[in-house]
Amino acid sequence: MAAGTRRKGREMAMQMLYQSDLGKQTPEQVRKVFWDSREEKEVDEEARGFAEDLFRVASERQEEIDKLIENHSDRWKIERMAVVDRNLLRMATGELLAYKATPAPIVINEALEIGRKYSAPESINFLNGVLDAISKDILEKRLA
Repeated sequence: MAAGTRRKGREMAMQMLYQSDLGKQTPEQVRKVFWDSREEKEVDEEARGFAEDLFRVASERQEEIDKLIENHSDRWKIERMAVVDRNLLRMATGELLAYKATPAPIVINEALEIGRKYSAPESINFLNGVLDAISKDILEKRLA
């Protein structure tokens, strides 16, 4: 899968998580509305599959992911974070947990690039710090 395809998949997964978060919709409702609003030609099947998988992981493991985010975000409650930031963190943390073969620096860098497009400029250092701490925690647990 090309790097651009994976980036697009990550971006769509974050958008789906954002929609789920703000709209208080079930994952099934999000999928239907999200994909129905896209034109067929604008969605690469590989990117869609990757987005679906990241969204599924982040949705199914949201409680575990949110706990990791709160534990590594220096006294920030998840509900107080900017909506884009918390859903970018959820998407990236889900990828760190589920895609062991993808190096953590790549996952973090991709999340930061998406953050540069959707988040406030001051969010980038916050996102980087939280994801770096989470990736180290996950790695320690795998090695233990």
